[in-house]
Amino acid sequence: MSPHTSPPAPILTVALHGRCPRCGTGSLFDGFIKIAEKCNSCGLSFAGHDTGDGPAFFIILPLCLIVAGSALWVDLTFAPPMWVHMIIWPIFIMGVTALVMRPIKSIMVALQYRHRDVETYDDSAQQ
Repeated sequence: MSPHTSPPAPILTVALHGRCPRCGTGSLFDGFIKIAEKCNSCGLSFAGHDTGDGPAFFIILPLCLIVAGSALWVDLTFAPPMWVHMIIWPIFIMGVTALVMRPIKSIMVALQYRHRDVETYDDSAQQ
């Protein structure tokens, strides 16, 4: 059990501001989507917080449905040439992905902090 006894930070604060899941004040990220080594405020180590491909999955799944439906609607309504679709949809996909990757990754780290014992993570066990 952690010696830190205060309740974890609200998930909404962690997600929207990229904050530490324990204290809610330190930064979770060291760069755009790279998780920091530890919290610069409370010292929580983020070594065991591995989100893997989870955030990408939770973004791609609904985004595929949105883009497919929107592309079909645009095509049936406006009948643009194919090159318009080839410009619009990749830019839309990259924009949405860039906007929601940090919050989704923050939520996954916060949920791991709440539901897994990641503070006693042993990096040597992974090798």
